[in-house]
Amino acid sequence: MALDPIDVAVIHNYFLAAAREMERNLIRTSYSTVIYELKDFGLNLYDRQCRMLAEAPGLAVFTRGNDYGLQKTVDFIGEENMEPGDLILTSYPYWSSAHPPDVLAIAPIFALGELIGYAAIKQHWLDLGQKDAGYILDSVDVFQEGLLMPGLKIYKAGELDQELVNLIRFNNRMPDRCIGDMNAQISSCRTGERRMIELVERFGLDTYYEAVEAILDHSERLTRARLAELPKGTWEAEDWADDDGIDRDTMLKLKVKVTITDDEFIVDWSGSNAATRGPMNLPIGCTMGVTALAFKGVTTPDTPANAGNYRPLKVIAPPGEIMHAIPPSPTFTIWASLLAPEVILKALSQGLPDHIPACSGGDVFSILGVGTHPETGQAWLEATNEGVGFGGHAGGDGEDGIMHLSEPGCRNVPIEIMENKAPWIIESYQIRQDTGGPGKNRGGVGISRTYRFLEPATVLALVKKTKTSPWGMNGGGDAVSGKVTVWPETDKESANGAVHTPMAAEDVIRNSSGGGGGWGNPLERDPQHVLRDVRDGYVSERSAREDYGVAIDTDTWTVDESATATLRAGP
Repeated sequence: MALDPIDVAVIHNYFLAAAREMERNLIRTSYSTVIYELKDFGLNLYDRQCRMLAEAPGLAVFTRGNDYGLQKTVDFIGEENMEPGDLILTSYPYWSSAHPPDVLAIAPIFALGELIGYAAIKQHWLDLGQKDAGYILDSVDVFQEGLLMPGLKIYKAGELDQELVNLIRFNNRMPDRCIGDMNAQISSCRTGERRMIELVERFGLDTYYEAVEAILDHSERLTRARLAELPKGTWEAEDWADDDGIDRDTMLKLKVKVTITDDEFIVDWSGSNAATRGPMNLPIGCTMGVTALAFKGVTTPDTPANAGNYRPLKVIAPPGEIMHAIPPSPTFTIWASLLAPEVILKALSQGLPDHIPACSGGDVFSILGVGTHPETGQAWLEATNEGVGFGGHAGGDGEDGIMHLSEPGCRNVPIEIMENKAPWIIESYQIRQDTGGPGKNRGGVGISRTYRFLEPATVLALVKKTKTSPWGMNGGGDAVSGKVTVWPETDKESANGAVHTPMAAEDVIRNSSGGGGGWGNPLERDPQHVLRDVRDGYVSERSAREDYGVAIDTDTWTVDESATATLRAGP
């Protein structure tokens, strides 16, 4: 009997709904703002072969990394050693595909007497015993980066292993919050487990297995249809990260070669920087994740992701280079993963100039504060990422101040929550005028947020694209890069990229994200659009004249047509 396509659609949407329910469970029960506000997690449902069936993305680069981490964990433990009620934790970065505090939790799912799949969630834990509280910018090997769990069962056949809980608790600076977040993560995995069991009990094993194949094959067909429409060829590009956290004077090269054939989309990272002494190295699963993000965006951005979408994708990254860390290389900062999707798009822009935007602000511009709260006497840690300008493109302007393309499911933390949770105040939060690259279609502008500490603490700024500018395209101008300024407007002002420094009460740090590159000749931009940008504060009157050749009468808020014609005619 042929499989009913309505049943297939119902089962597919059941997978998607179950993943979203897992997400809601996680957000509602987590202790930390990095989970329930920022959404620093990625969660997925899988079949028995570790093929992803559905996701609820937070940090999108986790998606394929979870796939790799699940497979490595299953290989390590063995299917035959799994039982109903097991819950496994993995923090070994070369398997889990992130730094150790991004812990991967896995629940094997059994229904009708068979192992039918897995629920998996990776989320950031505030601490896992790494050498520095909060975040590490200068580790030199993995053993400085936190407790390494190579697939350990915290639940065995439904029974909690209290000894492992104690090990985690006593290797943690913030045990109550981290154990609370861990329990939320486990609870969310159990939600996915229950929903998958319900599904199989309703439809039966045969229909479930057939539907999985139909769903994955359909996604593959959609992807290959789009692949057939893309131009065929090979294109190369490179970009640079600021440093590895130790040698602050040496930038790091990310080089990519993208080849599109009739059957494959090949992304080759050979020739990128050698493995770094500091923690900028990427586990191979993380490289696969960021590459898959760019691939999905180019091929099938409007459909839910599953393993079928990625069958035509091939990723090459030689072991021992920055894009394929091998033990004991440090991986804690992993910021190359945020820059990598932009490099892929830069290469593709040579073959798809009307489909690829100019570079965005290029980083997530994360600020993290950590200290002892004066009211509770307990350790506090709060962090948020900042929106960036997106690049202009053939279809219009880049967006202003939104989350970086590596984290499309994430959010930044509202000011009210930041000030409620930690002893600092946000003194200003505003757009950065003139940071978007000039163009026929303007690049989006970056954002600036200023923090004043009310008590002594430590601040970290996790930024790795401040030394190079986000690029424009098709004659558009480059954007203004981001920067982090400690003690602004004082005699000890220090403008930096990455920062890790103690802060006294009343000290200030300003986080300024980058703008997006412009697209097309700025002198071809509609003068009325330039007028609107000036009125809205995105572009200054000076930039309107010098970059766009538009003269604006600010008394009447109109374009001076005669002066504009003269400016655009040139000397």
